[in-house]
Amino acid sequence: MKVAASSLRKGNVVDVDGKLYVVLTVENIHPGKGTPVTQLNMRRISDGVKVSERYRTTEQVERAFVEEREHTFLYQDGEGYHFMNPENFDQLVAPEDVIGDAKVYLQDGMAVQLSTHEGVPIAISLPSRVTVEITETEPAMKGQTASSSYKPAMTDAGLRVMIPPYITVGTRIVVLTEDGSYVERAKD
Repeated sequence: MKVAASSLRKGNVVDVDGKLYVVLTVENIHPGKGTPVTQLNMRRISDGVKVSERYRTTEQVERAFVEEREHTFLYQDGEGYHFMNPENFDQLVAPEDVIGDAKVYLQDGMAVQLSTHEGVPIAISLPSRVTVEITETEPAMKGQTASSSYKPAMTDAGLRVMIPPYITVGTRIVVLTEDGSYVERAKD
């Protein structure tokens, strides 16, 4: 299906000269003079090569059909990241370059949206929030709670996050998967 280049978003899959690419970043550039363009940074699905392309914003680009379905994360090993379809119990293995930065948020049994093209995993969408446990942080300084200061901490998933000073080691917190920022203390 052909779509305007300016309508593409991160995670979309496009077909360029018979090869599939997943869109990593999209930037619409409107110069003072000249034609507006759309800058696409993409990764070729077959071999992981990253490319950068520029299209006029009105230019038509072939968008590939991608099936998006909920899968459950099982485990990670030398092969890659293993997911299971909860409807028919089929298992898929996604390589590390498909998972990318999302690997620090993956937890056993987590439900994620996995995009596949002809049965091959090409992209992953995480839930917007995930609960992690603080494994190490600095002790709170006396009087520090009065100001709105934050201190660095490490989570059990290997994620570095800035947290309020009253949170200690062993506390479970909620973080945004979009940017890894602290939201609140977990309610469990």
